[in-house]
Amino acid sequence: KNDIIEIEHELAKITSLPSQTLDNIEIFLYGNLEMPVEMDIIKTHGAQGIGLFRSEFLFLEKGLPDEAVQYMQYKKVVEYFSPHPVTIRTLDYGGDKLSYFMKNYRELNPFLGCRSIRFSLKHTDIFRTQLRAILRSSAHGKVKIMYPMISTLDELLTAKEITYDVMHELDSQGIKYDKNVEMGIMIEVPSAVITADILAEHSDFFSIGTNDLVQYLLAVDRVNENVADLYNPLNIAVLRYLKTIASVSTATGTPVSICGEIAGDPKYTMLLLGLGYRELSMSTKNMYQVKRIIRSVTVEECEDFSRSLLSMKKTDEIEQTVDAMMKQKFPDIII
Repeated sequence: KNDIIEIEHELAKITSLPSQTLDNIEIFLYGNLEMPVEMDIIKTHGAQGIGLFRSEFLFLEKGLPDEAVQYMQYKKVVEYFSPHPVTIRTLDYGGDKLSYFMKNYRELNPFLGCRSIRFSLKHTDIFRTQLRAILRSSAHGKVKIMYPMISTLDELLTAKEITYDVMHELDSQGIKYDKNVEMGIMIEVPSAVITADILAEHSDFFSIGTNDLVQYLLAVDRVNENVADLYNPLNIAVLRYLKTIASVSTATGTPVSICGEIAGDPKYTMLLLGLGYRELSMSTKNMYQVKRIIRSVTVEECEDFSRSLLSMKKTDEIEQTVDAMMKQKFPDIII
């Protein structure tokens, strides 16, 4: 117990130190925010803003939240983290996130059903109310709007069209907002990876939701214990996808971050840096550990490491190599 407290104290000292590799490459660390009450702990862990603000908590009550309620909550977070960015994801209803209001929409296969952006584009009144609240909050700091689960260019263009329409509405009412607000997408389905170059033409940034991406790519329901062992981010198909997105991002100049669980797991930090990722968004649980790894490695050694993993074919071989590397370099922090 005392050891853990001691390690935490050691790691806490890291908070104020820059998040950069030994060869001076800066890696940006952001927080994933579930509810505004977590703001303090995310800031004290040294996060450089919010890479994923999940807006679902507002929709868990019995009624739908009106514009004023949403605006107050977004504004609070945006002001608190200003001048750092806060990326607000529009409603990601569906799959495993079912609230009282949505229970009329029960589906046989919710993960492949009307969820996330599909839901918003079908219920544009709910979507527009949320966009008005998000845009209004952008007058109080740096806000980015993120559309979840985009699977086609049409969805992205429609979502942006609705957003621009809401902007015109605010203009005509003389309501302030950031006219240059960035709009980006979550990359969570295989079609978005394969068409990432096309989507990049209309996206200010990408954010990879690896939890869903792994699930859709490997056709594995991650909450089904019969197949849970097949759900593995170190599957070579997943690594190739992550490499593809990083390459498209570099080629098109589209900033990319990872906000899925692997971003906050120290086991994957070297691999992600080696694949080309420079922005990681995570819960605070392992933020210190991830930062300590970043400060102890060079990008060059991470690139060599990820290249060697990409040359392997079997998941258990990749897994063992990652574990061996981590044990060797960081025997005391791998959880």
